[in-house]
Amino acid sequence: MTEDIPLAEQPTAAGRVLSVLDVFDSDHLELTLSEIGRRSGLTLSTTHRLVGELHAWGALERLPDGRYTVGMRVLELGTLEPQMLQLRDVAPAYLADLQAAVNANVHLSVRAGHDVVYLESLQRASGAPVLSRLGGRWPLHTTATGLVLLAFAPPEVVDEVLASPLRRFTEHTVTDPDVLRRLLAEVRRTGRSELHESITLGAFAVGVPVRGPLDRPIAALSLTLKQGGPTTAHHVLPALHATARALSRAVGSPSAPDSPPGHAPGRAGRLGSVGPGHLA
Repeated sequence: MTEDIPLAEQPTAAGRVLSVLDVFDSDHLELTLSEIGRRSGLTLSTTHRLVGELHAWGALERLPDGRYTVGMRVLELGTLEPQMLQLRDVAPAYLADLQAAVNANVHLSVRAGHDVVYLESLQRASGAPVLSRLGGRWPLHTTATGLVLLAFAPPEVVDEVLASPLRRFTEHTVTDPDVLRRLLAEVRRTGRSELHESITLGAFAVGVPVRGPLDRPIAALSLTLKQGGPTTAHHVLPALHATARALSRAVGSPSAPDSPPGHAPGRAGRLGSVGPGHLA
């Protein structure tokens, strides 16, 4: 109730709307109406009204069981930044060619606070078992794209993430801050990340950065494959690096390298100048 709160401290209408959206995070992807009200501190009647308005607008999606999750409209707003708009415009053709070339699940992600959010998610029915979806969120430390984005994030962001509770999904999820710091240093050195069964048993992922006009990573691209299958990271890295470089050039990176760090020229170099329809 707000009647005992001084007038100057009472939340505005915008503040109440934002408090509803703010209750969703990587640990609370789906919530009931009462859970939203409890976590936001709003009355049930106010929560019901605001959730209804947000659902009608597309900011919240109502699931078949009655729970709510963040809707695609919020993701769309988050990608209206010019670089993200350009990336979403050019990415689909490159990602489709990459998937056809390597026969694996493909993900394009950006950082949102301490989480990674999927801008694009292409999955194969025969691919590795994954829980990812377009617009889905996961903690940065648990995904290959998340490790890439965290490795190149500002130092204060890295410190905040590693000082926060690090959620474990499987026995292979890396939650030791010291181990994660070493992994992040390795990502910066090699230009790639690799995680095995971090979220889902039976799957591993490898990720690389996508750079923007200032040559700073603005997104990350990854492939998810079956753990123990015939295809290894070594097999797919040339095509993955080639696609990331092509995307980087498409969004204005002035110096997307012809050869990825730590790799000798070869098939990766030959793939480096590909465009949509030529990645094979």
